[in-house]
This record gives sequence, structure tokens and C-alpha cells, in this order.
Amino acid sequence: MMTKPFFYHGQDKQWVSVSDHSLDLTLVSEADTLISTIFIRCEPDNEEMLIDMEKGKTDGRLQYWHGQIPLNQDKPLTHYCFKVMQNSRQWWLDSKGIGPRMPGRESHFKYNAQHQPPQWIKSQVFYQIFPDRFNNGDPSISVVDNEYCLKGDERPTIAKKWGEPVSDSHDSNGPNEFFGGDLKGIEDKLDYLQALGITALYLNPIFEAPSNHKYDTTDYTRIDPHLGTNEQFGHMVNNLHGRDMKIVLDAVYNHTSVNHPWFNRYQKPQETAGAFGNPDSPYRDYYQFDGDSSSYVGWKGIETLPKLNFSNPEVQNYIYAGEDAVIKQWLRPPYKIDGWRFDVIHMLGEGVGATNNAHYVKAFRQAAKSVNPDCYVLGEHFFEATSWLEGDQEDGAMNYYGFAHPVRAFFANKDIAYHNCQIDAAEFAAWLEEVRGKVPWHNQLAQLNQLDSHDTMRFLTTLDGDQETMKLALLMLFTYVGTPCIYYGTEVALEGGHDPDNRRCFPWERTEHPNPTYDFVSKLIDVRKHYLALQEGSLHWLHAEQQQLAYARTLEGETVITLINNSHSSKALTLPIWQLGATPNAVLKELLTGDEWECKDGILSITLAGKEGLLLTL
Repeated sequence: MMTKPFFYHGQDKQWVSVSDHSLDLTLVSEADTLISTIFIRCEPDNEEMLIDMEKGKTDGRLQYWHGQIPLNQDKPLTHYCFKVMQNSRQWWLDSKGIGPRMPGRESHFKYNAQHQPPQWIKSQVFYQIFPDRFNNGDPSISVVDNEYCLKGDERPTIAKKWGEPVSDSHDSNGPNEFFGGDLKGIEDKLDYLQALGITALYLNPIFEAPSNHKYDTTDYTRIDPHLGTNEQFGHMVNNLHGRDMKIVLDAVYNHTSVNHPWFNRYQKPQETAGAFGNPDSPYRDYYQFDGDSSSYVGWKGIETLPKLNFSNPEVQNYIYAGEDAVIKQWLRPPYKIDGWRFDVIHMLGEGVGATNNAHYVKAFRQAAKSVNPDCYVLGEHFFEATSWLEGDQEDGAMNYYGFAHPVRAFFANKDIAYHNCQIDAAEFAAWLEEVRGKVPWHNQLAQLNQLDSHDTMRFLTTLDGDQETMKLALLMLFTYVGTPCIYYGTEVALEGGHDPDNRRCFPWERTEHPNPTYDFVSKLIDVRKHYLALQEGSLHWLHAEQQQLAYARTLEGETVITLINNSHSSKALTLPIWQLGATPNAVLKELLTGDEWECKDGILSITLAGKEGLLLTL
């Protein structure tokens, strides 16, 4: 195996500084490495330019190098990588690491000079709430048995007692059983969430819809009356903002409910005829019918979720383009939400598929930012989302592919389809680095990292209840690049199988006594808030072999190192702490226990017990 020299380039402000027309870049090598020249390779006007780097200071075993490249003038994105010449050979450094040949553009470092995510995202700790299952604050507005049916005269509502088991599938009563969670229930628990350390809420849909999950909207301008009122929601957002907390809502604009007045599949009496069964309806072209027939396009072929026709200017105006478009309405007073999470945004477009998808995602972004330039534009993507995350479309994505997938593979030996999957630490680190490096640094920081969500089995259940491994995964959630999001109940070890079992009621009785998971999550949140390095610092891999890994987050002299042993056996590690600029005999302190270790000649020798995770700081 080829022994690679040490070269490193972080992407925070210590390593990258921007002016109107250029980027100043810093790279570090080991001081005694024989180097004839280091070039920065960039592509102004789509043609290669190699720019010499100059030697800077020598600091212990580290040699710093500096160079300046022009920002691209013809496009927002500037790509660059480093070419290191050593007499008879060369090395290249890109976002995936060090290699002997020139890398492809997808893994070059990237900077977007025109489109940046809001600064506030990277410092948040998000908490995802499925409203019907979080807390019942006002039983008087709860859904009752047989109040209405979801499908004509089928699927009558079922009211269940808090904490009863949920249905085992959406084909039975999954969507039509209700437990009574509501907005007042959320507002009543804001003290609880703040005490845990939560700073931002992401709510599953809260607009009027017949199902409990509310991804089948019937009115985009009205809070579902079983959750509360528009006025009450405005009051809750005001309360959140008074606590310096943020709120992001779910936007379901790809499709509506068949019960939406525009569609009206079950022919409820209404002033204007709905599109279904009425070829002359003014709403007919809001959807995608096959001529005058009753055949139409549904999301993923699901007939209860008819897909909107975005080539229709009236749909465009209602959703995003008009002055009173719903994207804009909820960002304005009296609500002033802080962001939108756009459901299945990659599938939205003209006609049957996602034609002109990028055009509409950009238009959604522009509409939202026109009201609040600091609003968070978050996309839902289960798989790779590179093309949406280069700055001009989304600020961040629900980071399934770049975090939840690899974390599940490494810790739970399952892929996203729950098929058996085993990867070692080296493959895990390579996966994480490859995905991260495809998008600009600021968008990496704005990714929403989750272990699980309303669409996946709860992570603890995927682990068969293994609390030790769950703690290791939580350690990664709060120390890896991106913004952490906890799915409600994770902090009290709530379990749940496949959807809809992953949407169980919050077990509030577990908060009445000391809870080890709660204490651990609370400590991790506290550490993340205390160290800016964990919010916006560069990531530096120190070790990734077999089932052990170690990485540092660094920022302006602040260093936090995460160590994880994912095997059941103890393991001795030797870590090159000198690469972080530490003094030869630096002392490292464990942030959760206070234990200390001393380096020797810049090397930390440490033994991790089976399934042990540590957080060290210099």
C-alpha cells in the first residue's frame, strides 16, 4: 500500500478567505516533506490555471502555504484543488483526500460566491415534531371517532387514547387514527424543549388535511382546526422567537389531497366544481388529467395524492409567483416562520415527471428569499442531492444520503432499504467525505443531519435496542459537519418500527424521572453549543480503520476530537495529534468525564473500551 504524505486544507475562514474577486487559500504540509512546488489548480473561463503557492510560517512539524485564485466571473461556483510536485512525482489534494493523480471536478473544493445559506443554520439544534403524536394540549379540538372519512365513505376517523399502539400499516388505519397532539401541546412543552437545549423546530405538515400525517393538503392557507388556528399559530411563533428559537414548516406543493376543493373527488357540495369528473372545471388544468377522462397523474402513482400541474400559471401564482403566494404568506407577519422544508422537491415539475425541476426549485427559493432573505430553504431527498445543493437551489437537504445512510450502514449494518450492509470505518469515512466534498462548504454546514425521521424506522429499533451503539451514533450526530436534528422522543429512547409505527405517541411519563438517554443528549447539545468548532469548524480525519474512527473539528485554535470504537473489543489507537498544530506534549481533556491524556511527541496513544466513544479537547 502506498504511503501518502500529509497535506491538509480545511474550508473554514482560517483556510479560505474571500474578497470581491478572489479567494485566499491556505494549505499545510509536514515541514520535512520534500516539496519542489505546490500549485492551486482552478478553472477561470473553464480553462486550467495553475497558481504557485508561497511558503508561510513553520510551526513545529507543520509548514503552511498560501495562495490566491480568482473567483469565477461567469458562474457562481469556483472549483479548485491542489497539485504538489516532488521532483519525480506528484500528489493531488481534493475534498476526498490525497491521491497520485488529478481528480475529477466533482471532488474539487467548491466555493459559491453568490448564494450562501443563512448564517443562523449552523448554530442550531433542530427537533422534528409529528404534531398528532407529540402532546395533546387542547382535547376539545381533537378528532373524534367517525367525525369524517378520508376516502368518500371509507376510512372513518378513529380516536385513540394517548400511548395506545399505532396501526401496523398505512393500508389499515395508519392515516386515519388520531391521538390528539396539537399546537397548544407543542407550545406547552417549549420550556421542556429549551431545557433540553433545542433551538429550532421542524414540524411535519400542519395545514388543513384529512389524514394524521397531513401530506394530503386541502387548504394551504389554514392551520388544520384539529391542531389549532392561524391566530394561535402566530402566537406560538411569536413565543418561539421571544425565546430566540426558530421554526421551519413542511411545504407539500407537489400534490394535494383528492379532497382539496380544486379536485373534489368525492363531489362534496361546493360553489365551484372541482376538477375530478368535471372537464369544464376552472381547476381542471391545476392537475394532470388524461383528456376528458377521470384518469390523472398521482404522486408515485398513488391515486389519493393528485400531482399539481406546474406548467399552469395559476398554480405557479398560487404556490410561489403571486404576491400572496402561500410560500410567501407564512414567511410574512403575523407568522414570520424561519424556513420551509419542501416535501419531495426533486419530483416536482411539469407533466408526469420532474421536467424543469431545477427551474421550479430556484423559483421557490427566490420567492421565499424575496420575503425573508434569511429564510432556510430545505429539501427532502432520500438519495444523492448534489445538483440541488450547489447554492442556487437549496440551502440544505435532509441529509439521508450524506449522513443517515452511511451512519446506518456503519452502526446498524443496514442500508436505507433495510437490506444487510456492512462497511468498515475506512469505507464509512470515504463515503462521508465523497458526499460532503461534492457541495460547497457553507451548504455542508447547512445540511440537516438526522439518525431517523417520520419516514424511517427509529434508529434505536434498527439497532435492536442497543443503547451502547445508539450513544455512538448520537455522538456523531452532534459532532459531524452539518446541523443536527433530533426526531421527537429520541432523547427518551422512544422506539418504533416501520412507518407508521415510527410515529408513536411521546411517552411523557419517561420525563418524570431521571433518564440516561436524556442526560446524554442534553450533554452533547451543551458541548455542541459551547464549541464553535463543532458548529462551523473544518473536519480532519485522524483514524478510520476496521471499526474505529477518530476525527477532529477545528476552528481558530479550538479543537474537539471525536473517538469511536464500534466493536465490542477494546482497541489501542495511535493518533497524529501533531497534524492539528498541537504542542508535542499536549494534554487532552475528555469533555463528558473530565479524564485527561498526555501526548508524546505529538502522538496520542489511547485505548478505547468496547463500544466506547470519547470527546476530547486540546
